[in-house]
Amino acid sequence: MKILRDYILKEFFHSFFLTLVVFTFVFLVGNIITLANYIINKGVDPVSVLKLFGYLIPWLLSFTLPIAVLTASILAFGRLSGDGELTAMKASGISFYRIAAPVVMVGLALSFFAFYLNDHVSPNASFASRQVIKEIGIRSPTAALEEGTFIRGFENYIIFIHQINGNKFRNIRIYQPQEGKPTRTIVAETGEINSMPEKNIMELRLYNGTSEEPSPTEPESFYKLNFKTYFMSLDLSKIFKKEKIEKKAREMTIDELNEEIEKVSAQNIDPTPLKVEIYKKINISVATFIFVLIGIPLGVKSQRSEKSIGFVLGSVLFGIYWAAFSGMIVVAAGGKMHPFLACALPNIVFLIIGIGLFAFSARK
Repeated sequence: MKILRDYILKEFFHSFFLTLVVFTFVFLVGNIITLANYIINKGVDPVSVLKLFGYLIPWLLSFTLPIAVLTASILAFGRLSGDGELTAMKASGISFYRIAAPVVMVGLALSFFAFYLNDHVSPNASFASRQVIKEIGIRSPTAALEEGTFIRGFENYIIFIHQINGNKFRNIRIYQPQEGKPTRTIVAETGEINSMPEKNIMELRLYNGTSEEPSPTEPESFYKLNFKTYFMSLDLSKIFKKEKIEKKAREMTIDELNEEIEKVSAQNIDPTPLKVEIYKKINISVATFIFVLIGIPLGVKSQRSEKSIGFVLGSVLFGIYWAAFSGMIVVAAGGKMHPFLACALPNIVFLIIGIGLFAFSARK
C-alpha cells in the first residue's frame, strides 16, 4: 500500500507544482509589465522593484494555490482513470476511498498551509509592499505620477498628464481651484520634472503653453498669458508625509482584526467590514480542501489525461466559485446577511457537491 500511496502522491504533486507555477506566472504577467515600467520609464531603483515583485507573490498564491489543488486533482485522477490504473486498483480489492485518501490528506494539509499564508504571510507582504511604494515615492516622486488620471495629492493643485516618459511629459494641464474664485488653469504642450526630495519639492519646467494669471486691477479675474518656458514648484509634503503607515483591513492578521473590532465596537462603529475580512481568510483557505473533494471525482469522470482539459476545467470551476464568493462578500459587506453565513455559503454549496460526487464515484 505504501508503494501505491507514493505513486498516487507523485502523480498529484507533479501536476500540482506544474499548475501552481503556470497559474502564478499567468497572474504575474500583467504585474511584471507594471513593475518593468517603474524601472524603464520612471527610473525607480531595480532593488525596490524586485522587493515589490517578491511581496506580490504571497498575495497571488492566495488565489493560485486553490486553483492548483483543484486542477492537479483533476489531472492526476484523470490520468489514472484514463490509463485504466484506477480500474486495476479497484479490481485488486482496494476501495476508492483508500485510493483517494492520500490526496485528501494532502488537501487538508494544504488547507492549513493556505490559512497560514492568508492570515500571516500575505497580509504582512502586502503591508511591506505599501511601505516600499512609499519609500519609492519619497526617493523618486515621479513614480507616483500616472498618465491619463487626475492627480490630486499635491497641495493646492490638480494635475492631468496625457503622456509620461521618464521625467518628460506631453500635454499637461494643471488646475488650481480657489474658493469663491474661478479655477486657475495652466496648459503646456511639453515639459520635464526635476525631483528634489531633500527639499521636499518637485520642480516642473513647462514649454509652449498658456497660464491664467490674476489681473492686477481685478484679482478675482484672470488674463491668459502665453509662454515659451514656465517654472513652478510643487510641495511634496502632503503627498509623501513621513507619518506611520496604518494597516488596511486586508493587511491585518485575524488577531489584529479582532483587536480592531473591539476598538471600533467600543466607539459604536459597525465592525462588519472587519468581520468579513476574517471570514474571507478562513473560507478561501477551507476552499483548498473542498476543491480536492471536487477535483478527484471530476478527474475520474473525465477519464482524460490531456493537461489542457484539466487546466480549462479547473479554471472554469474556480471562476464560478470566485464569482459566487465575491458576490457573497458584497452581500455580507452590505449587511444583507450575517457575514459568517454569507462568506461560508459558497463553501457549503461546493462541499455538498464535492461529497456527492465523491460518494457517487466510490459506488461505481
